[in-house]
Amino acid sequence: MLNELQEKLCAENPADFSDLSAVFINCTLKPSPEVSHTDGLLAVPRAIMEKNSVSVEVIRPADHKLAFGVYPDMTEHGSPVDDWPALFEKVQAAEILVLGTPIWLGEKSSICTQVIERLYGMSGQLNNAGQYAYYGKVGGCIVTGNEDGIKHCAMSILYALQHLGYTVPPQADAGWIGEAGPGPSYLDTDSGGLTNDFTQRNATFMTWNLLHMARMVKDAGGIPAHGNQRSEWDAGCRFDHPNPEYR
Repeated sequence: MLNELQEKLCAENPADFSDLSAVFINCTLKPSPEVSHTDGLLAVPRAIMEKNSVSVEVIRPADHKLAFGVYPDMTEHGSPVDDWPALFEKVQAAEILVLGTPIWLGEKSSICTQVIERLYGMSGQLNNAGQYAYYGKVGGCIVTGNEDGIKHCAMSILYALQHLGYTVPPQADAGWIGEAGPGPSYLDTDSGGLTNDFTQRNATFMTWNLLHMARMVKDAGGIPAHGNQRSEWDAGCRFDHPNPEYR
């Protein structure tokens, strides 16, 4: 799966990432075991992480029943079934989250939008420091397709992740689309995707940036908890902001 340079970077890595874990959410519209081109590109960062002893789990939401809505558990709001709470536990246990999506009509998939909505529904929960739930975690994204839209989709996904509390490192996205218009997809034998230098470089840089940032944040004990604690704000603390004067 990895090329010679990618293997060399793994072999020469001086850092220890063995205590890190990552969740990859493949937002393809295809249920298993259908071939997913998004999964094909996700395999690159997945292989790099596994080579560095990171615990990795891949989730394909198309294999699950996710209810629509933005409450943590939609079965409490009329939905007969909702697999999201169990999936969220896996997301919340990981230091790294990578969202993968195909492009449809220039946009991320409907499933990717739904996953972000469900992540949003959990974002009001607090961590042990009284910060929002995703503080101290890092995120990135992979985009595939055979039409334009990689940067547009990445812009939307990465904005959402940072807004929810994820730390987004430099160059935290990678993608492949081939020629614009109908044509071969990433894993097709005549696509050139597996050996495309631009795509492989970006996927590699993204992966190492996620690993380095996760290492830095975890070693620092998370994002410093001053000026960003919801629990303290709700208790009346205003940190370094001067109290208003009333006349």
